Amino acid sequence: MRIIEQLESEVRGYVRSFPVVFDTAKGSYLYDEQGNEYIDFFSGAGTLNYGHNNPIISKALLKYIERDGIIHGLDKATVAKVAFLQKFYDTILSPRNFEYKVQFTGPTGTNATETALKLARMIKRRSNVIAFTNGYHGLTMGSLAVTGNTFYRDESYGIRNNSAFMPYDGYFGPDVDTIEYFRRFLEDSSSGVDLPAAVILETVQAEGGINVASDEWLRRLERLCREFDILLIVDDIQVGNGRTGTFFSFERAGITPDMVTLSKSIGGGLPLSLLLMRPELDQWKPGEHTGTFRGNNLAFVAAVESLSAYWENDDLTEAVKYKGEIIETELKAIAKKYPELNGKVRGVGMIWGLEMPRNGFTSEVSKEAFENGVIIEIAGADDQVLKFLPSLTIEETILREGLGIIDQAIGNLLTRKREKRSGNTQQLATEAV
Repeated sequence: MRIIEQLESEVRGYVRSFPVVFDTAKGSYLYDEQGNEYIDFFSGAGTLNYGHNNPIISKALLKYIERDGIIHGLDKATVAKVAFLQKFYDTILSPRNFEYKVQFTGPTGTNATETALKLARMIKRRSNVIAFTNGYHGLTMGSLAVTGNTFYRDESYGIRNNSAFMPYDGYFGPDVDTIEYFRRFLEDSSSGVDLPAAVILETVQAEGGINVASDEWLRRLERLCREFDILLIVDDIQVGNGRTGTFFSFERAGITPDMVTLSKSIGGGLPLSLLLMRPELDQWKPGEHTGTFRGNNLAFVAAVESLSAYWENDDLTEAVKYKGEIIETELKAIAKKYPELNGKVRGVGMIWGLEMPRNGFTSEVSKEAFENGVIIEIAGADDQVLKFLPSLTIEETILREGLGIIDQAIGNLLTRKREKRSGNTQQLATEAV
């Protein structure tokens, strides 16, 4: 790790949480250079829905490279791109009756966000965009303006312009209707909130703490946007690609966004980012929005294989539902087992959170779990949520083993804390005597 500390920027993050040098990976396991094994409940922050080095994808990539297939092609036509577009239309768009044009943006999710915001503003000739409390959409300047967490925001960045925040579903608790709250701002010409070009949201806020919008809330939001001529943008970068069970996270609500951002697992583990838009919104002039890496041919190859292997039928959706129920059941059992944590469980599909309000406790659990062979990250405004994000293809036995390690980690930490408190009490009593 010495060369990392010597040369890599202080901005590095995950290497601090998981301070080993990783060497290989397969399925739901990572291995460090000493050969130690770790169950991966992190999945590259949602990039590895199909696991590490999925053999179906790896085989296709090796074959493509061996035949000298195009690696970099800007936005030129390639066999790999044609195959991806056809497969994506046939397997994903057409069966769902979605009519979207596809724009390839830069390689990361924030590129898709930036593109969507730019296009919405250009079309509507309005600059304001509404985002939601606890939302996360990326950290480049436009994306940062619609990201809520103050850890990432600084007044010196100048990112407050052209954005405003509204309360997400449940933000004020179950008794406050946040759609009506939003409506009031739109109806009042003196509210100080300009009519927005677009609304952007995640149907499940991942980094924000695993906050799940209800189906009815999403439907009412869509109707509100239609009523006020506002474009609806769904950020499906982390919770799309099957994470909630269906390919798109918004399918459960029966809504049709004007734009959808996709990245992470759409590339089968390789960099790829897309913006889907209703055809009439595709108002770009040729070359008006570009990027050197806006079409990753290796990712096209990987995407075709993952779509072919996992989305030709409902098997993966059913598997996500089954394993999601296992996670939910086990997390609720953990919350009940340790009532002193005041734990709350929420999620859908295979993205779940265990909220433990005790200050800093989730970080301790993540560290304890890592020392015992599980990689898991934390989320939420105060890092108060343990975030469960295993690959969708994880074997049930591995999933249950990992959940057992988390349970044990929590129990071990609480036991040590009780013993420490007891020891301190005895010491104080002795000193008093």
